[in-house]
Amino acid sequence: MNQPTPPPLTDEELERYARHIVLPEIGGAGQQKLKRARVLVVGAGGLGAPILYYLAAAGVGTLGIVDDDTVSLSNLQRQVIHGMSSLGKTKVDSAEEAISRINPNVRVEKHPIRLTPDNIGEIVSRYDLALDGTDNFATRYAVADACAAAERPLVTGAVGRFDGSVTVLKPFEKGPDGRQNPSYRDLFPEPPPAGLVPSCAEAGVVGALVGVIGTLQAMEAIKLITGIGEPLVGRLLMYDSLGASFDTVRYRAKA
Repeated sequence: MNQPTPPPLTDEELERYARHIVLPEIGGAGQQKLKRARVLVVGAGGLGAPILYYLAAAGVGTLGIVDDDTVSLSNLQRQVIHGMSSLGKTKVDSAEEAISRINPNVRVEKHPIRLTPDNIGEIVSRYDLALDGTDNFATRYAVADACAAAERPLVTGAVGRFDGSVTVLKPFEKGPDGRQNPSYRDLFPEPPPAGLVPSCAEAGVVGALVGVIGTLQAMEAIKLITGIGEPLVGRLLMYDSLGASFDTVRYRAKA
């Protein structure tokens, strides 16, 4: 999306983002890109919490949040954007309150709805890129398909009990080798049979693990917005927390 150029960074913003601005790779121009960016975060739970925290702190101008759930006590072990005072509130309202405390310069757009094939395309098209922090395959495929159709980059993450993964999807573009970038369906052609993969409630998950994966997703979003580094396009980054190891698997678009 082409957004109007925001006004120059204020003195308060120059101080707030000084550690970004001093980086030659980001600088004032990169911080302006962050301020101008419109980013959609699907899910304000375990992965969405660190994503929202760090993108808000980084100065992303507009954060859209999609979540139709309310905050429960069992969420607080890992969904650090929520607290005891948020119990019973909608997650989008709770997240908005937390973001306003972190950075009042960030605009929050709330979508307290469940995404469906009928509404997802219109929502995705309002933003420059999206991050998927959901915990079910149906939504992951729907978000990936909508982002591909709208030509919006997608940073998608997933976690198990002690492991997680992150990748970046831009299937509407070609890579440096001239090949079409892969899609989510190239990586995962079809969802697993229902009931095969247990939910977090059934299998459990370490709270700090979602912080690791969500923060990696936020970093990939910052790279995409500012144009620095090499995003995880065509690469699946996998983290094993028990072994304290990272591995990367390359994947391609199917011919």
